[in-house]
Amino acid sequence: MQELIIQIMNDFGYLGIAFLIAVENIFPPIPSEIILTFGGFMTTYSNITVWGVILSATIGSVLGAIVLYGVGRILSAEHLGRILDGRIGKILHFKKEDVFKACDWFNSKGKITVLICRCVPIVRSLISIPAGMSKMSFRTFLPFTTLGSFAWNIVLVYLGAAAGASWERIVEGTDMYKTITIIALAIIFAIAMIWFIRYQRKNR
Repeated sequence: MQELIIQIMNDFGYLGIAFLIAVENIFPPIPSEIILTFGGFMTTYSNITVWGVILSATIGSVLGAIVLYGVGRILSAEHLGRILDGRIGKILHFKKEDVFKACDWFNSKGKITVLICRCVPIVRSLISIPAGMSKMSFRTFLPFTTLGSFAWNIVLVYLGAAAGASWERIVEGTDMYKTITIIALAIIFAIAMIWFIRYQRKNR
């Protein structure tokens, strides 16, 4: 995959970067770390500039985020609630009321959540879905998504430019960051599930 990403970026420049980042936002397994750090390295041997890479990557990030925001609007809290009212909800110990509570929480904390999560691997893409589900105002979602994406892109592009031909070392470092993030999220999810199940049983 890395060879294909590099080839697209070398062939299409800014347009290739925007396209790859947009796709990465929709399909998180595609590594933005490679796109951004290699983009930074490209500024050392081609005509593209650091700010050109940052801006094209930010445009791609926002376009991808808008797609997932739209998915969240389609997969509304009401629709998910109806699903949880059935067999699936009983298996998972979730009720439709829990979905609405989560949406209410997101509406109160959504701005800072979107901003921060745009700088967290994997979550940076998926956060757009609950934003859409909770019907966060698009006028609110767009600037916070843009700002968070802009910050993430600045860091990785500049690191790639500074590392030069050693840009892959930056990718290795971000891979460790991603691994730690996944482990932390898994632990948090497990703790949350245990607490939630105990809470449900206690209320019964």
